[in-house]
Amino acid sequence: MPDKIEDLEIQLLLEALFQHYHYDFRHYARASIKRRLVQARDQLGFASISALQDRVLHDPDMLPRLLGYLTVQVSEMFRDPSYFRALREKVLPHLRTYPSLKVWIAGCSAGEELYSLAILLREEGLYERTLFYATDINPDALSAAEAGLYPLDRIRKFTENHQKSGGKSSLSDYYTAAYGRAVFDKSLRDRVVFSDHSLVTDAVFAEMHLISCRNVMIYFDRALQDRAIGLFRESLTRKGFLGLGSKESLRFSRHATGFADFVPEEKIYQRREP
Repeated sequence: MPDKIEDLEIQLLLEALFQHYHYDFRHYARASIKRRLVQARDQLGFASISALQDRVLHDPDMLPRLLGYLTVQVSEMFRDPSYFRALREKVLPHLRTYPSLKVWIAGCSAGEELYSLAILLREEGLYERTLFYATDINPDALSAAEAGLYPLDRIRKFTENHQKSGGKSSLSDYYTAAYGRAVFDKSLRDRVVFSDHSLVTDAVFAEMHLISCRNVMIYFDRALQDRAIGLFRESLTRKGFLGLGSKESLRFSRHATGFADFVPEEKIYQRREP
């Protein structure tokens, strides 16, 4: 019985977040959402999910704190270096033929993937003709991405990944170390649009040549995954590219026929024409 009550509390809280704040987590994978809400309840000091809901509804300042639990903010620069090597060696030769490029980092979190792609395209001489869209539903994550600040103890891993990805420069060329933090060069943000965008409720907003949405859809249920993939297909230019996370797939989506495998081992797909 306690589990059933807790499940009902979670359902009511998710509905309340949607109705009152227009954040829709109702189709996120339920096991993951439950784990995150229980963690939020315990660490924020509430006796129940219902008590947490009451506070969130009556105190807007609590919303960003709760979003910090519900949205995924764990990443690293050049995560899965072989993915970035595949972009460098197999995708960019195609993108190089365009006079201008649009790249969408969907679910950009604190910006690690954004800076990885910005550095990669700069190394390949494509940065100045590229417009980047970095989107997330969490305003705190977007602020962190725009700041470009990371603890110095993370830089060693970032540097190792960058080298494995085929980096043509030193990662230290792109940041300044001060007070225990690495501050990434603001020039890497000159061609970036930071924006709130939800894969759950929002629509297409531009025509993209490359969309990178990695390790986001693993937290969605099947219906929401399908919606996101359909949105990506609509957003891509003819023969545009989509990159997913290593545990994600198009296999079960009704939109799967709209894509062709391009670098299947790295979950990179190309939009297929009807």
